[in-house]
Parts: sequence; C-alpha cells; structure tokens
Amino acid sequence: MTDDTTLRAAELLKGHRESIDRLDAILVYTLGERFKHTQAVGVLKAEHDLPPSDPAREAVQIARLEDLAKRADLDPEFAKKFLNFIIQEVIHHHEAHQS
Repeated sequence: MTDDTTLRAAELLKGHRESIDRLDAILVYTLGERFKHTQAVGVLKAEHDLPPSDPAREAVQIARLEDLAKRADLDPEFAKKFLNFIIQEVIHHHEAHQS
C-alpha cells in the first residue's frame, strides 16, 4: 500500500469508529430508557400481585424482534438471543420488586 492509500484507509476507519461510538451511545441510552419502563412495569406488577414474567407476551416480542431483525438485515438468531438476555434481566428485576 502506498502512503496515500494507508492514510485514506485510516480516515475511513476513523469515520466508521466514530459512527460505531455514536451508535453505542444510542444503544446505551435506549436500553436505559427501556429499563426505566420495565422497572415501572415491575412495580405495577408487584402492587397488583401479577406474575413477574408473561410468557405469551415474551413470545410475541421475540417473534416481532425476529421480523424487525430480518427487515434490518440483522441476524434474527442474534436478535433473539439479545432480546432473551434482556427479558431475563427484566424478569430478575420484576422478581426483586416482588420480594
């Protein structure tokens, strides 16, 4: 590679990394906002003696996320694993509210 192509590659890499950093921030803030709502749901469930998990809703959400992933050109299995991880964390929080 010549110095010009190496410099150009470095500039492209920097641009991609800046975009990744912005997207990471969006993901973190979005997850934070999502968990604020799921915490409120957990409190509501505890106040009304509702179960911490809702398997029917979880199944619908997983199917919806798989569809969104396909449309976004994201591996649906990865999206499913990611949502399952989030769901388990939410259930853990809901259980804590019921203690």
